[in-house]
Amino acid sequence: MNEYQLLVEAFNRTTYPLSGHGKRNIQVLKEAFEDADENMDSDIYGAGELIEGFQGEMAEFLGKESAVFFPSGTMAQQIALRIWCDRKGLKKVAYHPLCHLEIHEQDGLKELHHLEPVLLADKNRLIYLEDVMNMDKDIACLLLELPQREIGGQLPEYTELEAISAYCREQGIMLHLDGARLFEVLPYYEKTAAEICALFDSVYVSFYKGIGGIAGAILAGSEDFTQESKIWKRRHGGDLISLYPYITAADYYFKQRVHKMGQYYKEAKELAGFFNQCEAVSTLPVEPVSNMFHVHFEMPKEKLAPILIAIYESTGIGLAQVLREIEGTSSCYYEVSIGDRYAGVPKEKIREAFDMLDKKMREVR
Repeated sequence: MNEYQLLVEAFNRTTYPLSGHGKRNIQVLKEAFEDADENMDSDIYGAGELIEGFQGEMAEFLGKESAVFFPSGTMAQQIALRIWCDRKGLKKVAYHPLCHLEIHEQDGLKELHHLEPVLLADKNRLIYLEDVMNMDKDIACLLLELPQREIGGQLPEYTELEAISAYCREQGIMLHLDGARLFEVLPYYEKTAAEICALFDSVYVSFYKGIGGIAGAILAGSEDFTQESKIWKRRHGGDLISLYPYITAADYYFKQRVHKMGQYYKEAKELAGFFNQCEAVSTLPVEPVSNMFHVHFEMPKEKLAPILIAIYESTGIGLAQVLREIEGTSSCYYEVSIGDRYAGVPKEKIREAFDMLDKKMREVR
């Protein structure tokens, strides 16, 4: 058995994993349906009280005229960009080099919609107004991700967002929000979702990340935009005969957790503080701006794995399940996303684990 398998197995045996809400098993669905009205009719091909009611609630929460439930964010975002490109008569869209559409979707935007991405900014930093102003190509739409997951969940200052939004409107560039983790950034900005979404022409949010649902997404915008997105959803095969298991879970966990984002944010900052006190360990950002951040270790993952396994077995605390190499270095990292689990972990056990991590990192280095 290799080090990767040993680390995964050791993590799965821990009593106190620090990230997330809990295991993604059938219990997640059972809990969501426990108090559901058994006589409620399911949605049928995108219509019905259940789906339309939820879409209406989300449109209001996001401050948009209308919203459509999609089975996946990948589908929703490709469709949003296709609509804006068709309307502008341009085939180019701009986004970050580490945007989900660029690195996780097998070139779906290019192969299915024949759209050309323009990559803005260096991959290790955020997009700023200067990057948008200095583009040498005409684009139909700019996509901004809040937070920028692949660089530790970093966020631009709100004034920067306002400036980019104003510039795009002046130039006739549509602005789309990849808000997969939008709910998680509200405490940092101290804004409502509607206030942030007002800066954007269209918005996507996810229901299985910080919310912890099964799957599914909302795409929101003007009424004519969402009506067109429904046509594209049908073309993509996204109008399943019924989506109610996803909608019911999304609705249930949204109501359970959206008001906890401030708690998760506070706990993320606390946990990052523990990491940053350890030898050869740092977080990105140093102080998190949402409930997620990256933890960097100045050590190859094959040397770090045995250290983590020893900590798991001694303290019952679970840190990383998977370690990723940092290209061009002898370091590695993993992603933290705080949810319901963290609050239930005894603080003395957390301190014990980090004392042990600091000691072992000093010994090995």
